[in-house]
Parts: sequence; structure tokens; C-alpha cells
Amino acid sequence: MSKPLSDHDKKKQISVRGLAGVENVSDLKQNFNRHLHFTLVKDRNVATKRDYYFALANTVRDHLVGRWIRTQQHYYEKDPKRVYYISLEFYMGRTLQNTMVNLALENACDEAMYQLGLDMEELEDMEEDAGLGNGGLGRLAACFLDSMASLGLAAYGYGIRYEFGIFNQKIVNGWQVEEADDWLRYGNPWEKARPEYMRPVHFYGRTEHHPDGVKWVDTQVVLALPYDTPVPGYRNNVVNTMRLWSAKAPCEFNLKDFNVGGYIQAVLDRNLAENISRVLYPNDNFFEGKELRLKQEYFVVSATLQDIIRRFKVSKFGSREIARTDFTKLPDKVAIQLNDTHPAMAIPELMRVLVDEEKLGWEMAWDICVRTCAYTNHTVLPEALERWPVDLFAHLLPRHLEIVYEINRRHLEVIAAKYPGDIGRLSRMSLIEEGGQKRINMAHLCIVGSHAVNGVAQIHSDILKATIFKDFYEMEPHKFQNKTNGITPRRWLVMCNPGLAEVIAERIGEDYIRDLDQLQSLRNFVNDDAFIRDIAKVKQENKLKFAVHLEEHYKVKINPNSMFDIQVKRIHEYKRQLLNCLHIITYYNRIKKEPNKQWTPRTIMIGGKAAPGYHTAKMIIRLITAIGEVVNNDPVVGDRLKVIFLENYRVTLAEKAIPAADLSEQISTAGTEASGTGNMKFMLNGALTIGTMDGANVEMAEEAGEDNLFIFGMRVDDVDELDRKGYCAEEYYNRLPELKQAIDQIAGGFFSPKQPDLFKEIVNMLMHHDRFKVFADYEDYMKCQEKVNALYKNPKEWTKKVIYNIAGCGKFSSDRTIAQYAREIWGMEPTLEKLPAPDDKTKIGT
Repeated sequence: MSKPLSDHDKKKQISVRGLAGVENVSDLKQNFNRHLHFTLVKDRNVATKRDYYFALANTVRDHLVGRWIRTQQHYYEKDPKRVYYISLEFYMGRTLQNTMVNLALENACDEAMYQLGLDMEELEDMEEDAGLGNGGLGRLAACFLDSMASLGLAAYGYGIRYEFGIFNQKIVNGWQVEEADDWLRYGNPWEKARPEYMRPVHFYGRTEHHPDGVKWVDTQVVLALPYDTPVPGYRNNVVNTMRLWSAKAPCEFNLKDFNVGGYIQAVLDRNLAENISRVLYPNDNFFEGKELRLKQEYFVVSATLQDIIRRFKVSKFGSREIARTDFTKLPDKVAIQLNDTHPAMAIPELMRVLVDEEKLGWEMAWDICVRTCAYTNHTVLPEALERWPVDLFAHLLPRHLEIVYEINRRHLEVIAAKYPGDIGRLSRMSLIEEGGQKRINMAHLCIVGSHAVNGVAQIHSDILKATIFKDFYEMEPHKFQNKTNGITPRRWLVMCNPGLAEVIAERIGEDYIRDLDQLQSLRNFVNDDAFIRDIAKVKQENKLKFAVHLEEHYKVKINPNSMFDIQVKRIHEYKRQLLNCLHIITYYNRIKKEPNKQWTPRTIMIGGKAAPGYHTAKMIIRLITAIGEVVNNDPVVGDRLKVIFLENYRVTLAEKAIPAADLSEQISTAGTEASGTGNMKFMLNGALTIGTMDGANVEMAEEAGEDNLFIFGMRVDDVDELDRKGYCAEEYYNRLPELKQAIDQIAGGFFSPKQPDLFKEIVNMLMHHDRFKVFADYEDYMKCQEKVNALYKNPKEWTKKVIYNIAGCGKFSSDRTIAQYAREIWGMEPTLEKLPAPDDKTKIGT
């Protein structure tokens, strides 16, 4: 009898991980040892795991560099239209494994490390997450970079190189505590500083109006130093660039006017300038109108536009010697995509450059600006919309305020001509909100200054047109589009779930990885017993692996046969983690009431960060941990119900949790979650969804068949109707005994016996001012969870639904999303053609 395969041998058999040729492995080992030597480790016996990680990262990076140079050469020669994706957030996670996947190096590197007596997973675990984002918006930007490279688009991601990313979350005595994320502490092997492209960025000062134009003078200058990170496409030899700007004080900063004894202070004050790129603002779906944040927004926009215009001018259009100065061609060569309103300053800044510096007339400059820019909206929550005080603008960016006023004057003239006498409409559509403190509405600026405006799921785009942007849609309906979000199947399937990727590849080949629509053909296997068994086996293996991780970290014994029921996302009232809590408490109460009944065992996991200043969200975390303390220590319940708060949820934890999930909780109030992308990740990894008809859940139900999701609760129309008649939480509380029991337990200190009043505020909110109507969906949610339990007892039927879900995932590839942006907004054509490899002597483009 043959002995069972080791983990290493199992991995070698997974073809999606790339081939491990002997030459390949031998070269990798040689390069690895060379890099280890360069890290000044002369004796391998004294090398640390981190030394080994850096040696491996540099070895893999060597395989990128040739492709990176050739790609950029290719763009210079061909001079294609370029797209610039500007975002204040890029939530990249780790880079090493993703790079190996996209270069087909994973098995070869694994084998090389194995032969050197090293464990690949241990080395991968040394890498810090690049947590330069809060959640969905930042992770979407990262998926988009992967897809743009994989589709051969000449694309650049532009953002800020925050010294401190999203905070690390520690749970101490049940409470969230924030710790600074010093992710650059040991250096970052994936970035390359480019001081030769440093750019000045101006703040403050005043404007002077002269006959030959306007000058912005007496400004303070901060330098923007770019750091480039390579972005490899999937096995097509394309490597694009993400360029992140870091703030540096100029040499003469505050020194030219220091007095005797002021020198030390002047040097110390350089920190003030450099603070611009110090830290990511940790808010998700919430606007904080701080001067430092506005500085960050203008900083990234100003540096990026200087780079865009420099590249436009020197691009080989016949010859490098002749700078291209015909700016009417800019929209043919440049597309700028604004990821939410955070980079909205690109619109007045582009106008400033064209009018003040390049001396174009206003009308021509405005036409160029509108044809170049496009805006993606990510939320309808009013508290998330950026509305900057005019006073702050006047102080920090005086010239831009003048430009915004002029844009608005002309905009209001057009409205007045089209809708004579409609004063209400003028006031609603103005870029300037009057009344109290005057504010600039950045969403309005983006709509007026862009040729395309899109929402991120069909229902969200429809809500934009019907509600917050209704007046703008009526005036310019041609601008409004939908682009349903997607996720990259490279990171979110091949990399994080190679077992599932391989089971699929065995049935339909590997091409689906770059054309996810091919998953549709899995419907042919929905009644294939062997396939059903294989899918279930992969899920069980992933659960066992995650259970080991959980037991190590939380010291809770996990039943790997229990249903893994997971809700991971930012903690926010609209995402309704509280509804999940009410289900947990009710299920707990039912088990306690009938302990001898055959209950479906569940391990319920909730994870996510609360913004440090969001008190209610922090209280929600405390409630979850308190419920866990009671439930997990109740001997009557045993392993039939466990509740775990997943600490420090981030990209790397998502990659472990999502492949292990059975049930995905997507339970926001209908009309509040713009799209969601975690929902898609769970679907692709073989979890079933319990969710409302909100965001992309609606389209997931269309693609997989509504019968294959557990849909419950109010639809958008029901929520609107309830708003009209008035939502009364007490009505539900008095009518539903199990709901009343759960609320009374929370209010009475059942989960906080040492502090009986601990959760009084949460109960008060739920009873008297719950904008998100948790109680209104409680009854239907409980009934739907009973259906979940019943199906879970029939593993074969459960797995058939899983197969329908995986087969319906094609639409949710970010490749599809990006192909639509390219064709319908940017005027670019994606290609699946490969560039020649660096060792291929073929001339590029011949």
C-alpha cells in the first residue's frame, strides 16, 4: 500500500501552481543563495526567517524586473491610450504569493525552498500586509490593478504611500484596541523609490490676477517622492506600475527665514510637511472634514497630474525631441478614473494646469477636462459624502476655490437656461451648499466635471439615478452608467484556494482563470457524484486547516463538522452585525430550551474593524465578544454553538477564512450596501449566501438562481414604504417573544453580569433610533436561518447548490468589470495577447 502524500507532494500535483522544471528550481536556488549573501548573512546558520523571506522575495522580484522594463518600453513605443486609476486607498495585502501565482512560479519556488530545507508557508507568513485601505473601496482598487495588467491595458494606479496603514486591531478584555501598523519597519522588497520623478506640490498662498492670467503665489511647497511597485498580469508578461507618493520637506523648508536659535526647530518642523503621507484615515463610509485629509487628497492629485502631463508631453509621438503640446489630444491619450470623490480635486487642478500654466481658454480646457475624467460613486449614505467647508478651501487652496466658483457659475447658467425659474433645482444642483457653513459638495463637482458617472452594482446605480443624483440624471442621462464590481480570481481562488481551483481545472481546464465565464460549464457536473464529493472534500480540508488556526489563536475547541457561518466586513450599523447577534442569542436560547433536540451545530464567526471614533461600532464588537464569553462556556450548549470574534480582520485573514466558510452573511438593509465584494469571494469559494436583496447580492441571485441563495427581508421598496409609514421598533419587540427575550437579555446584563448596563445604549438605539431597521427583518431572518439548518443536514443537496453558485460566478470577475470600464468609459480595448517573455528575443510589437 502506498503511503499517503505529504503536504509538499500534494502541492506539487496542483497544476495551477505552475510547473517545477529541474532547471527552473536549480536557478531559483542559486539566486536565492545569492540574495541571502547580499543580505549580509554569510552563515546560513545565523539567518532568520525574515532573512529567508527577503531572499525569496528578491529572487521572485528578479523575475518581474525584465518584464516590467519591457512592458514600459512597449508602452513608450506603441503610445497607447493610458488609464490612470487615482485612489486614496490600495488595500494590497501580501505580494509574494500573488506574484508567484501570476508568474507561474509557485511550484518551482516551493520545490526550491523544500530542497533547501525551508517551509514556504512559514516564509510567506513573514510578509507584512500592505494595509493601505479600509475595506471594499481599497481592495477593489487592488483587484482592478490585477485585472488591468491581466487584460494588457496601459494602466497606472496612483495613491499615497502611507507610512502607517489601517491600524492593527487587538481585542483586550472584549474591547477593540488600536495599534499603529508600522508595516515598513523592516523595509519593503517590492517597491522602488524614484527620486528622479519627485514633484513639488503647493499649498496656502494667495492669487494674483494679471492681464496675462492668474498666478498662485507665496505658497508652501511639499515634495512628492514616488515609490513604484510592479503589478504583474496573469501569465501574460505584462507588468504595470502602482506609483505611491510619499511627502518630503524641501531642503530649504523653513530654513531660509529662521532666526538665531531657530535652526533646530526649523529642522524639526520638516515633520509637519512629511505628516501628509504619515497615516491612512481609518474611516469607512464616513466623512471627516480635517485639513490634513484635504491636504492628502490634493497632494496625490497634484503630483499625479504633473506625472500624467509629463508623460503625455514626452510620449513618443513621432519623436521624443518634440514635446506634445496639443492638449486637445489629451482625452485620446489619457483616461482618469476617480475612485470615489476622494481624488475629486483632479478636476479643478486639471483646469488650473490647462488655464493658468498651459494658457488654454476656459471652454477648451473644460471640454478636455470633462472628456478625460470619470467618477465612480461608492455609497449613498449621507454621512459618507464629502462636503468641504469653503473657509478651509480658501485657506489651503485659494486658486482652486476660485476655479470651483467659476465651474459652478457656468453650471448654474446652464441649469437656469434649461429650467427657467426653477430655484429649487438650482439650489439642489449647486456645487456650493449654502445655509450655515458654506460647503463644496464634491460629488456634484465630480458629476459636472466628468463624462461618465457609475455606481458599482445595478441596484446601486438605479438608486443614484432615482434619489441623490436624480436632478443630474434628468439633465444629463447619458453620463450615468453601471459597472458592477468584481474580484480577481487569481488572488481569490487560485492563490487562496488552490485545492478548489485544481478540482475545477480537472473538469474544465485552466483557461477559466483568465475567462471566469467558463465556470458556467460546471452546471454540467451538478449531478456528478464524483464532482460533488471532490467539492465537499476540498471544503472539509479548508475547514480543518482553518480550525487549527482558530484553536491556536483563540484557545476554543472547534467542531470542524459544524457549519462555519461567517460575517467579515467593517463594523457598521448599516451592515447589521446586530441582526447576526440577535440570531445567535435566539439560537442559543432555543438550544437551552430544548437541549435534547438534534440542532445543526454552528461555529459563528464575526470579524471586522470599527473606526476608532465610531462609538456604536466599538460597542457592537464588545457585544459580540460578550455573547461569545457566555455561549462558549455554557456546558449545556457544548460544541453545537460557538461564537468567535475574528481579531484584526485583513486581506491575509480573509484568504484563510473565506475558503473555509459554509455560510456567508450579507445582511445589510436593502438599499445601503452599494455592492459588496466579500459576497463574491465567498460565492467563488463554495459558501452559500444568506442575504438581503441589496448591492451585488441581487445579481448573484440572478446568476446562480434565486433558489440557490437564502434571500430574506425587505426589498428597497419595502424599506421606502416603511419609511413613509414610520418604523416602530417597539411594535416588533412586543409582537415577537424571541426577539423580546433577546433584547431583554442584552438590556438586563445577561451577557455582562458585572456591568448590567453595559449595552443599554445599543438597546436604546435599536428601540428608538435605528436607521437600519434591524427588528423589521428579524422574523424573516430567523425563518431563513431555519432553512439553512435544514439544508445543511443534507450535504449532497447543499453541495449541489454550492456548485450552482460557483458556476454563476463568471460575472463577478474584476476582468469583466475592467473590460466594461475600458470599452464603455475609457475608450480602450482589452487584449488577452501575451507580451514576449524577457528571454524571448522577439521584437515587441513585430
